[in-house]
Amino acid sequence: MPVIQLNEPTPPKIEGIVPFALGFRPFFFAAGVSATLLLVVWLLNWHGVIEANSYYSLIGWHSHEMLFGYGIAIIAGFLLTAVRNWTGQDTIVGKPLAALSAVWLAGRLLPFAHPLVPGALIALVDIAFIPLMVAALIGPLWKGENKINRRFIPLLLTMALANLLTHLQALGLADTAQLGTTLMLNMILLLLIFVAGRILPFFTENAIPNARTTYVPKVDQIGFYLIIALGLSQLLLPINFLVAALALALAINQGIRLYHWYDSRIWGIPILWILHTGYAWLVIGLLLTAAAQLDLFPANLAIHALTTGAVAVFTFGMMSRVALGHSGRPLQPKRIIELCYIAINLVPLLRVFGPLLLPAQYNIWVDVSGLIWIISFAIFCVVYLPILLRPRLDGRPG
Repeated sequence: MPVIQLNEPTPPKIEGIVPFALGFRPFFFAAGVSATLLLVVWLLNWHGVIEANSYYSLIGWHSHEMLFGYGIAIIAGFLLTAVRNWTGQDTIVGKPLAALSAVWLAGRLLPFAHPLVPGALIALVDIAFIPLMVAALIGPLWKGENKINRRFIPLLLTMALANLLTHLQALGLADTAQLGTTLMLNMILLLLIFVAGRILPFFTENAIPNARTTYVPKVDQIGFYLIIALGLSQLLLPINFLVAALALALAINQGIRLYHWYDSRIWGIPILWILHTGYAWLVIGLLLTAAAQLDLFPANLAIHALTTGAVAVFTFGMMSRVALGHSGRPLQPKRIIELCYIAINLVPLLRVFGPLLLPAQYNIWVDVSGLIWIISFAIFCVVYLPILLRPRLDGRPG
């Protein structure tokens, strides 16, 4: 009997630009631009060249935009892309995605128009973004078979609450901005821990022949409860010894987790070691957080180990990999991006430990680390803009 070969039809080639074909495209570029401009504006404010906007204080704006500007853009881009893969359900594209992106952008720009734009309107627009993102994700997440994915909904809603707390202080209604930023940072770390458990072992085994990562359910479960306990303690029961003990326990827990994922061959694969080093900064940041609670380390530097280290390094690597994979390109970043992987790791190294070596030169450490940050993210924007705008190479949608 003759064999009849069935060939799948070749998808039609998509031409032009597709900035809203999938969530990672607008939001990863938005994250790169906001990260670059955030530090430019911050350093100009720091040196008194320009004045801080009148809605937030200088420190308040810096911390808010790092978490609710840069951080939430990456979260939106990742989830609006990954949820489609996890659930097999479509996520928003086209005009709805463009509208959601516009809300995020308005939240970044409106504070600079204060007091011409009322504070209440600024707060309303910025606070609306996360609930709108939840509305876009809840359908696909609930239709998907894996119920564990639904935990993203309460996590995102908690982030919305954190944003509300920061705006209540900006509006002069309550002294809650610190609570809001602490809560948001902990939610981002919780999301990082959860997502890394899914992608880091998978990426490692895919990239390295015969690599064998180990999944230890109890370690993951204990880590989940520890990060929740640490966050609750910092917010509701900020006893130094208790916070230090929980941060130390979580650092050890995450160190064990990272050890089970480690393979020495990662150092030959830059797009992989950047993710591992980002996660290592999480462990370092938690250790320094514990030390800071016992007055053994400056608290602001410990926070920067978590933000410029764990959050920024891990997300820089993740954006560069996800953008290549979901645009149908080989998982081989350009050489200049590989150099940026080194540079972005220098940022927390200089920002956190430089002031300990030469405390009198604190401003120089801030300037140098900030300049490296600006250059790294600016290069990311230039290199990845064509990738994020152009259609997939394989002609598939997305």
